[in-house]
Amino acid sequence: MSATQEKFWEKPLQALTELEWEALCDGCGRCCLKKLTDSESEQIQFTRVVCRYFDERSSRCKCYGERTQLVPDCFNVKQMDIGTVNWMPDTCAYRLRFDGKPLFDWHPLVAGSRDKMQAAGISIGKRVISEEYVHPDGYEEHIIRWVKA
Repeated sequence: MSATQEKFWEKPLQALTELEWEALCDGCGRCCLKKLTDSESEQIQFTRVVCRYFDERSSRCKCYGERTQLVPDCFNVKQMDIGTVNWMPDTCAYRLRFDGKPLFDWHPLVAGSRDKMQAAGISIGKRVISEEYVHPDGYEEHIIRWVKA
């Protein structure tokens, strides 16, 4: 990439093409974690319980194209008003770019690979349990502190 060529991930979100939008996702999987809302503080609490369609090896959704049909509470980030969403992880590239902030140096687009992201502990792989094995009433037992909104 030449010094004068714009890095697409520095463009405003609304200026991204479909392919650029999809490439902006670092594939951490944090948005696939089940979340709880504290009834008193209304604070979002992440659990280590992950959607049944999350593939830990690839850190991607097994049914990405059909996810919103198969999982009614799955979000399509492109169709959301990111400015009003209170659950997006503070490391999320979409949230960062919406706020006019740069991507972290570990982001695969900046670093050139997923190695720095893995070393930084951003990916949820090998730290989660599928919702298939946890009763919804038991999610509170799986609240984590290593993901913040």
